[in-house]
Amino acid sequence: MTLDKLPIGKSAVIIAVGGEGNLRCQLLDMGLIPHTEVTVRKAAPLGDPIEISLRGYTMTLRKDDASKIEVRPKEEV
Repeated sequence: MTLDKLPIGKSAVIIAVGGEGNLRCQLLDMGLIPHTEVTVRKAAPLGDPIEISLRGYTMTLRKDDASKIEVRPKEEV
C-alpha cells in the first residue's frame, strides 16, 4: 500500500521510499525514512494535498509524492 491510499486517521509504518533524484532526497530529508510511523491527519477539500504527522510534527504532502512511499498499515505491524 502507498501513503496516498492510507485512510484519514489511520497510522502506518514506512517500508520504502521511492522516487528518483532530488525528490527522493527531499522526502528522506523531511524525515520520511523506513521504519518511521506516520498518521494521515486530514486532506484538503479536493483531496490534495494530505496532512500527515510523524516524529512529533505535521507536514503536508502532495498525493503524487505520497504515492511513492510504501507503507504497512499499523494493524499489520
